[in-house]
Amino acid sequence: MEGTLSTPDSRPVLSSSAQSRPVRRPTVGVAMLHMGDRPVELRRALATLRAQQGVELDVVLVGNGWQPEGLPDWVRTVHLPENVGIPEGRNVAAREVRGEFIYFYDDDAALPAVDVIARLARRLDSDERIAVVQPRGVDPDGRPTPRRWVPRFDVRDGGRAGPAAWFWEAAVLVRRKAFEQAGGWPGHFFFGHEGVDLAWRLVDLGWRIEYLPSVVIHHPATAATRHRIYFHTNARNRVWVAKRNLPAPLVPVYLSFWTGLTIVRVHDQRALRTWAGGFLEGVRTSAGDRRPMSWRTVGRLARAGRPPVV
Repeated sequence: MEGTLSTPDSRPVLSSSAQSRPVRRPTVGVAMLHMGDRPVELRRALATLRAQQGVELDVVLVGNGWQPEGLPDWVRTVHLPENVGIPEGRNVAAREVRGEFIYFYDDDAALPAVDVIARLARRLDSDERIAVVQPRGVDPDGRPTPRRWVPRFDVRDGGRAGPAAWFWEAAVLVRRKAFEQAGGWPGHFFFGHEGVDLAWRLVDLGWRIEYLPSVVIHHPATAATRHRIYFHTNARNRVWVAKRNLPAPLVPVYLSFWTGLTIVRVHDQRALRTWAGGFLEGVRTSAGDRRPMSWRTVGRLARAGRPPVV
């Protein structure tokens, strides 16, 4: 075997040149948000983060409407006097952290193995065309995995590995170059669909998104509807995603599909009225910078498992 020497007992040992070869340790900026409301979960998230091996980490925690306190000295902090929302809070953290890759990490997540981030980084290292690698999310108490965590229509056994058309934002490794080229998260969304927006923009720029279910992270399987603003921002941001990214002929198709699906799924009339109000706000207000994707991108998304009309 090249780079080894044979010994009488047949056990290979590294040659001096192999021993001196430096082992690459990717630099990863860890971007976290916290509002002071989950101290136990945050301690667990940080403890499992501190145990990671094979990578150089720079950790920044943004206090989103909370003054950071009581944190380890290896965690750098940013205080935002007001809650600016999840996507903009992540943008703030991303600007502060150092590293070629950025790991966006929810404060109630945990890393069950010491090589989680290293394995994700190796996948990014293996192909310069990949912008995002998403691990598989598993509830640590055995509750069923929400469909929204798996970037597949078929979510059995955690879904198959490979190229994806979207990703779950809670714990994901992103190449900084790609993130900045796409313009980061849409900060004005506040909550909901920011991952779809960023995914579509990355794919349109020629980048790839990978789902790697062999790498597992822990996250409580909670319902998105627990948030008071969910139905409003869900509807508004769905319209904004379409207005910002889709070719004009696909905008009404996409919105019609999701309107029909919402009516079928949601039976609470108060929630439906809230959803309708958000939808109208999305129609009437600016969605921000419009950069419609090419029809070639539409085809790429369809081949990756999610044509941009569903």
